[in-house]
Amino acid sequence: MVGSSLTDDEKTVATKRLKIGFVLLVAGSMALMSLQIDPTPLEVAAVFGVGMGVGLVLLWFVLRNFREFRQSLR
Repeated sequence: MVGSSLTDDEKTVATKRLKIGFVLLVAGSMALMSLQIDPTPLEVAAVFGVGMGVGLVLLWFVLRNFREFRQSLR
């Protein structure tokens, strides 16, 4: 049987990068959407900060449901 080509440390780093990328994607898209209403730079920064919070909540929700899904497969 063929195993994973990544070590445990590499898997940990890759997982962390995916989580950070997910949160930044949500925050960045919220900031870009705010540009449609011609905001000030401070307002864009505030929306990006709120987007980070929303991204963290979404990440928690997705990971929690993924864990439950994996447990139901066993």
